[in-house]
Amino acid sequence: MNLISTEKRSYQVTLGSWSDMQKDAQAIRYDVFVIEQKIPAELEWDDMDAQCLHAVAYDDATGKAIGTGRLLPDGHIGRMAVRKSARGLGVGAAILQSLMQQARQRGDQAVQLNAQISAEPFYSANGYSRDGEAFEEAGIPHISMTHQFF
Repeated sequence: MNLISTEKRSYQVTLGSWSDMQKDAQAIRYDVFVIEQKIPAELEWDDMDAQCLHAVAYDDATGKAIGTGRLLPDGHIGRMAVRKSARGLGVGAAILQSLMQQARQRGDQAVQLNAQISAEPFYSANGYSRDGEAFEEAGIPHISMTHQFF
């Protein structure tokens, strides 16, 4: 668990299995992807969740789950989502860095992700480089990105 404080809020990132994190991670992903971004629910849930390490950020003041992400066994990071009310506070970066740290500790040489084009500047600021051309995933333009550990 990592405690992160900003001038506006403090929150903590907790890591765990799908069985431990499902309730909160699923609620965030439903709100962000299915409701806000209108991604069909059947595209959001997959069999990989049970095999992933999940991160959930909790607001210290309210205890509410405000962000999530997952690390797949093959070194991909995905399903990064932060509730609208918590965006711009560093929550996404804290989740991303927590997952990257876990990948590095288990010996991964790099991590990859498919970023929505609108989020490319966020991932670039966190050390990711664009790989290839844009493509559509769930009806949204994406770009593949990689971060190499040195």
